[in-house]
Amino acid sequence: MLTCTGYAAASAETPLAPFTFERRDPGANDVEIEIVYCGVCHSDLHQARNEWRNTLYPCVPGHEIVGRVTRVGAEVRDFKQGDLAAIGCMVDSCRTCTACREGLEQYCEPGFTGTYNGPEQGTGANTFGGYSSHIVVDRHFVLHVPEGLDLAGVAPLLCAGITTYSPLRRWEAGPGKKVRIVGLGGLGHMGVKLAHAMGAEVVLFTTSPGKEADARRLGADAVVISKDAEQMARHAESFDLIVDTVAAQHDINAYLGLLKRDCTLVQVGAPEKPLDVNVFSVIWRRRSFAGSLIGGIAETQEMLDFCGKHGITADIEMIPIDQIETAYGRMLKCDVKYRFVIDMASLPKAA
Repeated sequence: MLTCTGYAAASAETPLAPFTFERRDPGANDVEIEIVYCGVCHSDLHQARNEWRNTLYPCVPGHEIVGRVTRVGAEVRDFKQGDLAAIGCMVDSCRTCTACREGLEQYCEPGFTGTYNGPEQGTGANTFGGYSSHIVVDRHFVLHVPEGLDLAGVAPLLCAGITTYSPLRRWEAGPGKKVRIVGLGGLGHMGVKLAHAMGAEVVLFTTSPGKEADARRLGADAVVISKDAEQMARHAESFDLIVDTVAAQHDINAYLGLLKRDCTLVQVGAPEKPLDVNVFSVIWRRRSFAGSLIGGIAETQEMLDFCGKHGITADIEMIPIDQIETAYGRMLKCDVKYRFVIDMASLPKAA
């Protein structure tokens, strides 16, 4: 067994603290990775605090992982010691259902195995994530990192990047398409960068006038203040695609009305309470209201390769791991541009 150090929540009420645990030694098809950076996703906070009412404790969060390969199993041919490698939100799936066979492991019908909080295939056991020194994963779920990118900025691509890339690809953002990104946070700033690189006309919608300059720096062609009715009206029935990254309650019907006929709003932000959809917002122009959840392994690799080609990484703020609770507090206040990333060199060594 491999002795690892990490940070874990022992309960919903306790702060994350140093934690020592064991991972399996690499099997024939496994890759062992020493973690260099781990991004901080809002899901980490939800899970650590049991806000989704399904947390298994102890909880070691983290599913935006970048590191270097330290060992590989006897059957692994596409990774070797010293290679850069990455792990996203999944470490396994059933691999036999229709979704898995189509390369859509994120929609695995029995349910995929999360990088943390399990459930492990076959046993239902817990899994421990990237706030740790090492991770051991089946090579099918290990991703290649393009050379030349800032590694700390790559980490958030494994969740925030693929969460926005997948709907942009699925609904064919590109030249001649007018794409609206709603919200400029961890997800939204990646949506702007990716849609711009795909060649679309990108319009950012935000409630914060102070974000206009940053949005344009990231690649937005225009910025609309969504609280301004006159600005909203100027864009009525003009968008080919809207990707909504907002996790707070908001009027989804106001946004649906901005779509052209036969076009789609894709929700990737997850508000705590259901959104009220007026059926006439979709019926009247045969519009669609869809959702999207990360991407499969092949698509995630495609996203990383796309980012390598276009020089895209996340805008980050680096933190030591002992500042994770402070980072969570700031994240709740939207006080980060635009993703915290943990420098895992700051992790206490095993005794």
